[in-house]
Amino acid sequence: MVLADDAAHYVGKVLRLRPGEIVALFNGNDGEHLAEVVSVDKKSVTVRLDSQVLNSADPVLPIHLGLGISRGERMDYAIQKATEAGVSSITPLLTERCEVKLKGERIDNRLSHWHRIAISACEQSGRCTVPFIESPLPLQEWLARERAGVSFVLDHRGTQGYPPSCQPEEVTLLIGPEGGLADEEVDKARANGFAAVRLGPRVLRTETAPVIAISLAQFLWGDYRS
Repeated sequence: MVLADDAAHYVGKVLRLRPGEIVALFNGNDGEHLAEVVSVDKKSVTVRLDSQVLNSADPVLPIHLGLGISRGERMDYAIQKATEAGVSSITPLLTERCEVKLKGERIDNRLSHWHRIAISACEQSGRCTVPFIESPLPLQEWLARERAGVSFVLDHRGTQGYPPSCQPEEVTLLIGPEGGLADEEVDKARANGFAAVRLGPRVLRTETAPVIAISLAQFLWGDYRS
């Protein structure tokens, strides 16, 4: 089996594996497999698949993140760390204070870029399921969808945190872009079943808020408990 370009680069150039060494591989669908490196050259890596192994790094609590699109490295960081923390899906959202304009080919390019970031984060963190990254949606369209479990909108002006007594089967989080959500957008979220929560006394940046929000949800209801 010849690895794809990005995987070959990671195995050959980053991990610097040599023939005879063992590497864990995943494709996002069939779990994790051990494989023996057969050959490594400048442009390709060939491996021989061995046994499938049990992966314990994939999240057990489905967490869906709606995130206002922010600029460049901030959005990249949010996607990378949300993946490491155990998010299941990410929907980039077009909101009132969103400063990024995406159309046509540029949307496809950004989606491919974000998908590569999520794959890299899976490789680093040991996950073998890559979170689904949806094409950007207007906030109102995303809010109108049916959702399972509980839904929260982060609002630093709120007075309540997560309700630790509930035991949700799924969690949906709404987090604004740089500059946050407008008051009207928070009100629309609440009207669509989102509870406003405040995660501590400090105002969080758009790229760090998902990491803390997901980590707290994992601690209360997910796999951080074990």
